[in-house]
This record gives sequence, structure tokens and C-alpha cells, in this order.
Amino acid sequence: MTLLLCIIFLALIFDYINGFHDAANAIATIVATKGLTPFQAVVWSAFFNFIAFWVFGFGVADTVAKTADTMQIDLVVILAGVIAAIIWNLFTWAMGIPSSSSHTLIGGFAGAALTHAFIQHGGGDYTIVKEGETLTRHWYQIVNWYTPGKEGYLPTGVMVIVCFIALAPLIGMLLSYILSVWLMYSSKKSVGPKLFTVALLATTYFLISKEYNTNPEKLRFGHSIWSIICEPSNIKWSIVGIIVTSIGLFCLRFSSLPMSRSAAILKRMQLLTSASFSLGHGGNDSQKVMGIIAAAVMVFVREQHESLQDLPNWLKIDMEAGSMPDWIPLACYTAIAAGTLSGGWKIVKTMGSKITKVTPFEGVVAETAGSLTLFLTEHFKIPVSTTHTITGSIIGVGITKRISAVRWGVTINLLWAWVLTIPVSAVLACITYLILQLFI
Repeated sequence: MTLLLCIIFLALIFDYINGFHDAANAIATIVATKGLTPFQAVVWSAFFNFIAFWVFGFGVADTVAKTADTMQIDLVVILAGVIAAIIWNLFTWAMGIPSSSSHTLIGGFAGAALTHAFIQHGGGDYTIVKEGETLTRHWYQIVNWYTPGKEGYLPTGVMVIVCFIALAPLIGMLLSYILSVWLMYSSKKSVGPKLFTVALLATTYFLISKEYNTNPEKLRFGHSIWSIICEPSNIKWSIVGIIVTSIGLFCLRFSSLPMSRSAAILKRMQLLTSASFSLGHGGNDSQKVMGIIAAAVMVFVREQHESLQDLPNWLKIDMEAGSMPDWIPLACYTAIAAGTLSGGWKIVKTMGSKITKVTPFEGVVAETAGSLTLFLTEHFKIPVSTTHTITGSIIGVGITKRISAVRWGVTINLLWAWVLTIPVSAVLACITYLILQLFI
């Protein structure tokens, strides 16, 4: 039990570090455009990091919990992974490098699991009994590299997460480019842009209506209408609708507004777009820590030879049913919000000014593209990097001006940090695991 509590404590410490390490993702653009002061921005971001508790489920947490086979690892594996992730996060924060906290955690978890498997099985095969069937596994199969997705969902596994190192910023970049072109096209005084905007709004409402859950299991406030409105997944899609509607209404008026008035409206719109990105950041990144805690509890239950029913209520986690005690998500969302309040000013400078010049126009577009990417990937239970997502979004809005508007030297340095994060974290976890084995 002591080791489990130690893992939970360190996981929440990681979540706190994640908050101030990744604070720049949500606040850099709004600070750079002077939409909010740095203090106002971190308070604003931290608030929406926390209320993500009422918006998102546990899909990403389930994916992270299954990074390694919890039937074949011990608590030392998880402890080593978390410690390695903390070390790499603190190092990149001190250097002002916006690396991915998400990939740090997953790389550490996978690296420690592989080290454990290699030591236990000597690089050979081993057998396990799963659902009454005896299976032969290679030592490296302790990590979930690839699992085909269920109907309606994408595949999961470390290889899918690695693919999204490239895909997440590309999706963010593509969305921000499309949004930029839409806004610039709307500045023309002709009927075409307005018809396009109306058609896009209608299409958005239609797609959102298809995703709405009109039969929620939980009755809220004693009325079915409130139950539908307050269903977490419906809140998420409602926010998407509000964001697209606000941009659409602006586009319908854009051509008739003077430049100064347009800039003032865009600066106010940044409050909405930065809030939505902070919401996505909290929902995406906190779930990864929930997944680590869930994995630790599952390993503890197996080691103690206890059943789920015999556990105290505060440890009853059933990821298959998508349920866990409220204290876990509350603690995780509180930790990341507290970390965000601490700020991360070195990385703010990189994200807010070094990649490309950011105005309220670029700020609204980048944050909108980033939040839409996070909401979409969370829907498919894919843990992506908020750092990669917002960086790609900032680059996308930069290249709409001209290719040279993006400072590619800075971008290439960031790419190196992204590529190295998982393998470096895995190596750190390997070393940490070997050291811990000497004492535990």
C-alpha cells in the first residue's frame, strides 16, 4: 500500500509540473497579443483546466492505462516511469523547451515495462493464461504497441501515439490554415463569403446534432432536457458549436467593420478560444495521469490477490466500465490547474513570439484549431500532445501570410525535442527502474 500511495503522490506531482510546463500552450498567444495580462491569463486557463472535470470522460485515461500489460508488470515499473517523466519534464522546462508531457509519461511507462520484461524473461518468450487460453508472448509484447480499434474508434497503442507526434501538429496546422483562409475570404465585400459561412454553420450544426447523446443514463435536475444539456459529451460538442458560431457571426460582419473594430472583437474572442483550448488541455492531459493511477491500482489489486468487490470504495476502478472514484479525476484536475497557476514563462516566450508573430487574428485561429484538434482526438480516445497541437496551429496561421513568416530554425529545434522525448524518457525510465530494483 505504501508503494501505491507513493505512486499516486508522484503522479499528482507530475500533473502539477505538467500544468506549469504546459501553461504556455494555452496562454502564450493571448499574452502575446495583450488580450490578458500574464496573471489574468494563468488564472483564466487554470479555471478551465479544472472545470474540464465536468466535460470529459475517461477514454484517454483508459488508453494510457493499457500502455503496458498490467497483468505482467509490478508497481516498481510504474514508479520508475513516473520518476523518469518528472525528470525529463523539469529538464525541458528549465531549458525553455516546449516538449510533450504526454509523450514523456507514456515513454517512461513503456521504457520501464520493457526493462522489467527483459530482466524477467531474459529476452526470450514466456506464456500467459488469458481468458482460459495459454498464449506465448515475446518479452517486448509487454507493451501494447498496436490494438485494432472497436467499431467507431481508431486503433490504440504506442505506435498510434507515435504516429500522432506528426499527425497532431499537422491536423492543427491544416485546421488553422483553413480557418485563416475562411476569415480572410470573409473580409471581401461580396455575397459569396457570406453564403459559404452560412453553409459551413449549417453543416457544423448538422454534424454536432449527430453526435448529441439524447438518451443520457443519468437524470440531472429531475428533467430529461437538463440531462441532455448537462451530459458531458454534449457539453463538449456544444462548446464546439459556440466557437464555430462566434467565428461565423464575425465572418458575416467582417467586411463591414473597420480594422480597429475587427481587432478589438478578435481580442475579445480570444477569451473564448483560449478558454476552449485550456478546457481541452485539462481534459486531455489530466486523463493521462488518471490512466497511470488506474494502472497502479490494477497492479496493486493483482499483487494483493483481491477482487474489485473486496476493495475499499476509494480504490474501486473499473476501466472497462469507464468508472473510477471521483477523488482521482478531482485530484488530477486540481493538480494541473494549480500547476497552470504557477506559469511557465520561458516556454511562453518561445510559443508566443519565437515561432511567428502573433496578433489577435493569429491568436483566435491558432487556439480554435488547437482546441478542435484536442476535442476530436479525445473523442477517439487518442492521447495527443497539447504542445504539438498548438505549435502546429501557430505554424499553420503563420504560413498563410508567407512561408518565411514562420521561424523555421526554432521550429526544427522543437521537432528534435518532440522526436527525442519518448526514447529519452524510455532510457531514463530504464535507468530509474534498475536503480529502484536495488532498494525495493
